[in-house]
Amino acid sequence: MEIEGKRILVSGATGGLGAAVSHRLASEGASLVLSARSAEALAQLADQLPGGPARHTVVESDLTEPNAPERLIAASGELDGLIANAALPGTGRLESFTDEQLRRAVRVNFEVPLIMARELAPQLVSRGEGHLVFMASLAGKVASPRGSLYSSTKFGLRGLAFGLREDLHPDGVGVSIVSPGFVRDAGMFHDTGSEAPMVLGTTTPDKVAEAVSKAIRRNRSEITVAPLRQRIAAEIGYRHPEWAGRIQRAGGAEGIVGELEDRQAEKR
Repeated sequence: MEIEGKRILVSGATGGLGAAVSHRLASEGASLVLSARSAEALAQLADQLPGGPARHTVVESDLTEPNAPERLIAASGELDGLIANAALPGTGRLESFTDEQLRRAVRVNFEVPLIMARELAPQLVSRGEGHLVFMASLAGKVASPRGSLYSSTKFGLRGLAFGLREDLHPDGVGVSIVSPGFVRDAGMFHDTGSEAPMVLGTTTPDKVAEAVSKAIRRNRSEITVAPLRQRIAAEIGYRHPEWAGRIQRAGGAEGIVGELEDRQAEKR
């Protein structure tokens, strides 16, 4: 799908990755519906984008609330696409989460994208064009210590996208997964102030945004955004989870994610 002139909803738009994606799509001529929890931050973002508030719409939405995804799609009006970017961190041993924290993470990271896709798909199918992009993670390919909750939502998101892609392909609607690795200058890992393992390297928000654009324009099923060594490790680990577990234990992954868990706790 060509991006110029299309109207696309971006959830989690004011976060580091959401803002980078919004700038990229706006620079390519899209009219955006920007959604997040803060009306003030949304207004600031709209002011900064090419086209400004005259071209872009803001919709304040807390996706943890009941019926929020349905209301967001309805409030967005006619759309040509969706970037399901909003997510909550979920690092920690499973038993450390309260019932409410579990429900919030599963809802925002998996249930909300699923419901938004269900609500929007008929509109796109009726026009025979459109695109859905789900922001996943390399954690959706390889799980790490204390990552059972977060990884389960991202593994699930990939299954949703691949199945939906086959359902909507005959109707001219594309579906893609974008899976970043460690991102510097933005994203959940960066927001905690934690350091990514130097041996794996990092990518940038701009490269993630570029991948989103490419996924839409070329109807790619999945694009992994990470240095080559990280992509190779993820693909091997995806096929050989026992090997991945041994490597992570030997490399001290428990200590790295333990620090991450402590710094993300207040955002659950």
